[in-house]
Amino acid sequence: MQTTAKKQAVPVWDPFVRIFHWSLVIGVLANFFVVDDGETVHQWLGYTVTTLVLARIVWGFVGTRHARFADFFPTPARVRRHLADLASGRRDFHAGHNPLGALMMLALIGLVLSLGVTGYMQGMDAYWGEEWLQELHEGIATGLIGLAGLHALAAIVMSRLERVNLVKAMITGVKVREGEV
Repeated sequence: MQTTAKKQAVPVWDPFVRIFHWSLVIGVLANFFVVDDGETVHQWLGYTVTTLVLARIVWGFVGTRHARFADFFPTPARVRRHLADLASGRRDFHAGHNPLGALMMLALIGLVLSLGVTGYMQGMDAYWGEEWLQELHEGIATGLIGLAGLHALAAIVMSRLERVNLVKAMITGVKVREGEV
């Protein structure tokens, strides 16, 4: 029997999720690499990305199907099954986040919120000039950049493994999966 390549287009990421994602990328990169620490612009970018994450959390409960946490929450069983599929060479299609991508997303959200809290605390009288808090804030920021880099690399690798351009999907909102009929 002869097989032919078939492409399957699946609408996944709504405009809010895509705008959130790329706004977060720009805000975090600008704050880490462009804007000097302690500047008013740095603080407002921090407040902005923290607000974006809080809005995304709300959207995770009330948003479109694949934006909802219930659609992709990485339960231990889902993570184990996904790892077993990867180890065996099976490539199960996930319309939304795969379980490892979901873990990464939750970790990134947690780090951004931690940055927001520690950044805000640095402006409070009780913590003004506390070196440990500044170091914690910087360490979280460095961890966020490291995880964001791993996230980008994983998106590229998984795009190749799953034959789905994940970066393009985060721009267009549609995952196009190549498969066999």
